[in-house]
Amino acid sequence: MPVFVTGGSGVVGVAVVRHLVAAGHQVRALSRSDRSDVILADLGAVPIRGEVMNANDFVADMEGCSLLFHVAGVNEMCSSHPDRMIMTNVEGSLRVLRSAARAGVARMVYTSSAAAIGEADGVVATEASSHRGYYLSAYERSKHLAEQAVMSESTTVEVVSVNPSSVQGPGRAVGSGKLILDLVAGRLPALVDSVLSIIDIDDCARGHLLAAERGKAGERYILSSFTLEMRQAVQLISEVLGRELKVRYLPGWAAMAGAFVVESGSRLVGRRPPVCREMITTMLHGHRYDGSKATRELGLTYSTAPDLLRRLVGWFEAEGLLDG
Repeated sequence: MPVFVTGGSGVVGVAVVRHLVAAGHQVRALSRSDRSDVILADLGAVPIRGEVMNANDFVADMEGCSLLFHVAGVNEMCSSHPDRMIMTNVEGSLRVLRSAARAGVARMVYTSSAAAIGEADGVVATEASSHRGYYLSAYERSKHLAEQAVMSESTTVEVVSVNPSSVQGPGRAVGSGKLILDLVAGRLPALVDSVLSIIDIDDCARGHLLAAERGKAGERYILSSFTLEMRQAVQLISEVLGRELKVRYLPGWAAMAGAFVVESGSRLVGRRPPVCREMITTMLHGHRYDGSKATRELGLTYSTAPDLLRRLVGWFEAEGLLDG
């Protein structure tokens, strides 16, 4: 039977669609533009025009699909419209779920985020970790509320949640991917000490498919390939490049003060700031995620940090992103 995918032309969605098609699935994928139509058709999927906020419009297109991957969502730091992001991630997800129920879809894999766990400072987070009780960013808030809402309403449709850590790999050069690109290209001379967990984009896609096949309804599965301290990441990238990256590490107060200045100036002229306080707050908090449940219960194996970084740097070079 065919499967339905929302967000299929996004970074994670493209990888999920690619893996689904390679596995022999017929894929119907939601599209918002002519460009998305081309991307999806090139992947071998059937583009379906629509918006998650108007999910009732594509109920008929979901009919006959036993499985739905709801990957669509807004992932922004320093958002100019945080309320809009929260509405899309929370209410949009509920509307997709309700439409899936009307269409007779039996099972949904929901792309949440490891950020939705909200672990306390210094904790290695698992699926059972307690929430700290406050949010580091509007994005984190939106994904936590969205996951709660989807799970509480999943009565007719079985829902399995996957919670990726920071998704990186070939194909990603925006968001946190741009920070890595700028670091590799020598355009990011200053960083803060942090700890980050990363999921290889292909590991992430395979985790989605395994969750559909083996995941337990009502459960969440962290997808996280490895965890690195920032200094370790810089050293590994230097080894891949064959040259030492020159990086200065700022104290937290200095990074926060600089973010405040940049954020204030950008807001005054009506622009989305490239750096803001919630971004620095998130980096200073750091994240350590344990992705072993996905290995034990789903059978997911993970790539190593050197392997991912070699592939990512190679992609940057092949795309000409390190020029200039």
